[in-house]
Amino acid sequence: MTSRLDSRALALFLAVADTLSFRQAAQTLHMTQPPLSRAIRELEERLGLRLFERDTRGVALTEAGQLLLPHARAVARSLHEAQAALARVRERATPAPLRLGVTSAVELPALRRLQGRLALKLVSDTSPRLVRQLRAGRLDAAVVALPTETHELDVVELERQPMLVALAASHTLARRRLLRLADLAQEALFWFERARQPAFYDHCQQVFAQHGFAPPRLQEPADHHVLLAEVAAGKGVALLPQSFSGLKRAGVSYRRLAEGQALAVGVGLVTPGDRRPVRDLLLGWLGPVPGPQTKQAELQAGA
Repeated sequence: MTSRLDSRALALFLAVADTLSFRQAAQTLHMTQPPLSRAIRELEERLGLRLFERDTRGVALTEAGQLLLPHARAVARSLHEAQAALARVRERATPAPLRLGVTSAVELPALRRLQGRLALKLVSDTSPRLVRQLRAGRLDAAVVALPTETHELDVVELERQPMLVALAASHTLARRRLLRLADLAQEALFWFERARQPAFYDHCQQVFAQHGFAPPRLQEPADHHVLLAEVAAGKGVALLPQSFSGLKRAGVSYRRLAEGQALAVGVGLVTPGDRRPVRDLLLGWLGPVPGPQTKQAELQAGA
């Protein structure tokens, strides 16, 4: 037997009863007036009772409508409370997204394995800023460029990426497969500011000094696509971690650098000491780790 009342019919009835206007009720329900009027007539026919009096002066509740009104409100309130209770259960059952910081210093194809498999909220920034957010409790973990000052945080080195040379494809040096810093001594070099990565900047300065490398420098754009556009235009060359060779850009060639290993940038997973389950979960997706967990001082000593 078909029920004479249902939640949809009661919702339509309440909308009209609250406004005493079919036009206003239709606007509230985001529908046009004719189908609302038909639905109310169908409800009245099922009940065998008039719920509203309609005349040129407006709309009013009948005795039957006034009787139904508190029951309709109680049903609507019960449905709302049920939905709220289920929403709370769903929130408890669905874990909050993992807040993962990702360094802007390197490209990280391995992170694609995480997306779609874990609930992640990704935050991209410089490594020092990510470390500060991690200490402040605004991140659960961070993938940073090494060396970076991390003090008492746990660090697992994931990989090391040698530096490559990015230069215009039309450049004469692009004809060679292997370049040396000495070959770039007269080339304008796009280079990052020390504030973006102090520890790695200082490490590179030491390597540059050992090889007497002091080219004219240009400020490196923060956006890597802008940087590669400048390189393609022949405005300068850039030294970039190996993973950037995956960013294909017309007019840009990547060449191996003889001193690339000496300038290699590490990629590390950083977590607070009390977040080891988070660390282990991420390591399970990010792949094998070259060495055991180590503190930052050890990483810098081996850089």
